[in-house]
Amino acid sequence: MLNGWDNNHDHHSFSNVERVRVTHLELALNVNFQAKQLSGVASLALDYLDKSCRELWLDLRELTIIGVEDEEGAELTFVIDKEDPILGQRLNISFTSKLNKVIVHYVTSPDAEGLQWLSPLQTSGKTLPFLFSQSQPVNARSWIPLQDTPKARITFNAKVKAPSGMRVVMSAMNDAEAKLDGEFDFSMEKPIPTHLLAIAVGDLAFGPIGPRTGVYAEPELLEAAVKEFEDTEEMVVTAESLLGPYPWGRYDMLVLPPSFPFGGMENPRLAFMTPTLIAGDKSLVSTVAHELAHSWTGNLVSNATWRDLWLNEGFTTYFTNRIVEAVFGKEQAELEVVLEYGRLKEELATTAFAEQNLPANVQKQDPNEAFNRFTYDKASMFVHDLEKRIGREAFDKFLFTYVEHFAFEAITTERFIDYAKQTLLIEHADKISEAELNEWVYGCGMPSCFTAPQSDSLDKVDLALSLWAKGACAESLETEAWRVHHWQYFLNSLPEVQKQSQLMDLDNHFKLTDSTNAEIACDWFRVAIRNHYDPVLPALSDYLIRIGRGKFVKPLFTELQVAGYESEMKEIYREARKGYHPSIVTQLDKLLSFS
Repeated sequence: MLNGWDNNHDHHSFSNVERVRVTHLELALNVNFQAKQLSGVASLALDYLDKSCRELWLDLRELTIIGVEDEEGAELTFVIDKEDPILGQRLNISFTSKLNKVIVHYVTSPDAEGLQWLSPLQTSGKTLPFLFSQSQPVNARSWIPLQDTPKARITFNAKVKAPSGMRVVMSAMNDAEAKLDGEFDFSMEKPIPTHLLAIAVGDLAFGPIGPRTGVYAEPELLEAAVKEFEDTEEMVVTAESLLGPYPWGRYDMLVLPPSFPFGGMENPRLAFMTPTLIAGDKSLVSTVAHELAHSWTGNLVSNATWRDLWLNEGFTTYFTNRIVEAVFGKEQAELEVVLEYGRLKEELATTAFAEQNLPANVQKQDPNEAFNRFTYDKASMFVHDLEKRIGREAFDKFLFTYVEHFAFEAITTERFIDYAKQTLLIEHADKISEAELNEWVYGCGMPSCFTAPQSDSLDKVDLALSLWAKGACAESLETEAWRVHHWQYFLNSLPEVQKQSQLMDLDNHFKLTDSTNAEIACDWFRVAIRNHYDPVLPALSDYLIRIGRGKFVKPLFTELQVAGYESEMKEIYREARKGYHPSIVTQLDKLLSFS
């Protein structure tokens, strides 16, 4: 126990996984767009760690439980209690004799936090509605009653009924040739954490990329998505050369509507992707590499609790960079690491020092708070540092054996530390000490040994920044050879205070307000808001209403609030909120004190 916490216990689940564990889920779902509800039957197979256990605790959030029975159809006693504003409720099921299976009949709420129901007008085709889930971190419990903790891996089968003419896909093996007759069958025979359970229903077409890769998307987006993501099969081959055979059979992607709150979500066999990645020049496809990398670091070896999220995201962010380097070249890989560090520096400057370590101490907080630059970028810097210390060849060997050793397990920070002591600290005792390892993981801020990443490719941007600071006009800046990453670095490196004439010059020459690249647009809007450059406000409003990705909307609304645009912020959010995913609405309502 460290810091007064039991670090083996998942503080974000009511389930009694230490006594009895659900190992397999048989799911039957009926999709009702008119009611915005799933009606379901969840059959849960049990494995007893404590042979005397005669109760099963499940996690719920706003589910209506119609009844609970055993596999013979006999009713079981249940109570719903332990209501918590963050975690939901506990479903306590009691039985007098050992059961192999418990069956729960239920209906979801129209406001289920893990589901977004879109009207036809909110889709590209404008003719059919759309449904998609977002289970991470603790929203699977809002559409399935289960032990919603990464500690309890499950296999699953599912039968889903949906309106005829619509396609259903899940985080399982999907059949691109399936008839759209309203009935779909799915199977996931490999155990996955519950936050990787996913479903989507809509007007979806499929485009192949390689023998085991492809894209599902609305028909209007499919051609552009296939073109943008055409290097995915090569990414899979590259990843396999580092961490061994791809373990999930297929790697398909689903491009969701713009309200999807993340850049991507690593649901096995069907990674969810935001359409904001489709920039037309492959400049943002490192997110595809990131979700693919999770197939090993996150899906195969996963975090035991949300405190341990850095084990997923830090190793995956590092692994992403290795894939990008192999597929797109060293320059792009170096640029992306520098940008990572830039994001981290911003968070270092605004976060309490005691919270700047790798384990996310969110045991009594919303687990969404674990998704920060420390669990991603500081953790990635740690992994890069390990590679630098012991050499790439030796580190690749360590990484391969680490994933192989913990395959299909959920581990804590302390289990990783113990493993590192038995491997790294013995085999490379002259390169890294236990004190240095602990400083990286448990220390706050950046370790004394840390060296910031650099890229010679940014010299031309630094020159432009220097000239700009001396009063040069936008037309004189040589930007023809810049990539998206150079523009991001330039915008994020501008002094906090800029004159209106300077911003107008930049905007008139480079058309930044009208940028179709979501990353550049977001960075430009932040600069403009800080300096009250009001000509951006109409485009900013359109951007925030059209896109629901948390990476963009949270900092932009925060900038508006800090800069004193309170009335404009509330007006934009009131309109945008209607189209956002419920999970991002919950976070933004709290962040913006919206009621």
